[in-house]
Amino acid sequence: MAEQRALWVSTSTRTRGGIASYVRAMRQTPLWEDWNIRHVTTHRDGSAAVKIAVFALGALQFVVELIRFRPDVIHLHASTRGSFVRKAILFWINRIVGTPVVLHMHGSGFPEDYERSPRAVRALTRATLRRAGAFVALGQVWADRMREITPDARILAIPNGVRLAPRTAQPSGEPVTVVFLGRIGDHKGTFRLLDAWAKLVCEPGFADSATLTIAGDGEVARAREYVRELCLQDTVTVHGWLSEEEVGDLLGHAHVLVLPSRNEGQPMAVLEAMARGLCVIAGNVGGLPEMLGSDGGILIPPDDAEAIAAALLPVVHDGELRTRYGAAAHARVRDQFDTRAVARRLDALYREVCA
Repeated sequence: MAEQRALWVSTSTRTRGGIASYVRAMRQTPLWEDWNIRHVTTHRDGSAAVKIAVFALGALQFVVELIRFRPDVIHLHASTRGSFVRKAILFWINRIVGTPVVLHMHGSGFPEDYERSPRAVRALTRATLRRAGAFVALGQVWADRMREITPDARILAIPNGVRLAPRTAQPSGEPVTVVFLGRIGDHKGTFRLLDAWAKLVCEPGFADSATLTIAGDGEVARAREYVRELCLQDTVTVHGWLSEEEVGDLLGHAHVLVLPSRNEGQPMAVLEAMARGLCVIAGNVGGLPEMLGSDGGILIPPDDAEAIAAALLPVVHDGELRTRYGAAAHARVRDQFDTRAVARRLDALYREVCA
């Protein structure tokens, strides 16, 4: 059999966010060598000028790879807004060559962006989806939403992947570390989490039982100021963005992850916490219920500080309860979200679209 070749196109692996984390994780699987994958970067963090330059250079590299590398399949990783536009441009450039394309949507806001778009943009979006060899959504809920947009596209659900890690111990009677990882702001529920924490520290013994660490980009300065306003400095620490190694160290010493978002696809922060057997509290939105299932974590309504507090209080004080949730979450990653399982599904998909 001739050598198999795949071309991946995404944001830089040094960029902040879930797509970069996903690409880094999948690089460690046999898929990368089996398909001799080459990676083209079309986006990175920086000013508008930097982003335009990176895309221009990436588009040029994309064309060169089409000619010289001659991939059997192209895998375009997109999010919402500009990310999808960039991948759509490359998709239509590739139409000249006709290489099969897998279009992989990582962003949870795509259906809403589509509805708000002008008619011409919606028509272009539907045409792109119909002509893709396959459109990958992160879960069944998002696959169903995409079918409402383009019923005749080939749409399937393949989850994000994460490597299993050693489970974090959940001893009773020791201080509990609660963490929030992600873009700090209202969309991820950061400030409602702080409101909930302000209520909890008034509970007898709680302030001596738990600490909260918030890490991510976004409204870091606002979060630090809000912590001061609520007088939470003794139990809450706000970091900026952490490196992959720093995140791993933080999760390795944490006990609970809280992500009370308003909307989510399949956040890598939640998967990484599940992979370590942490107890997860997350918004009952988007792809999170499908990720956690009936026993892999606690789902709460968004924008509800009372619900966050009610979910946190028992798991902070009960190590056995945290252990049960964490064990179920770890098992779900092993069975459904392990990178090796995801790699096998992508390998089968590539073979199908290339046939």
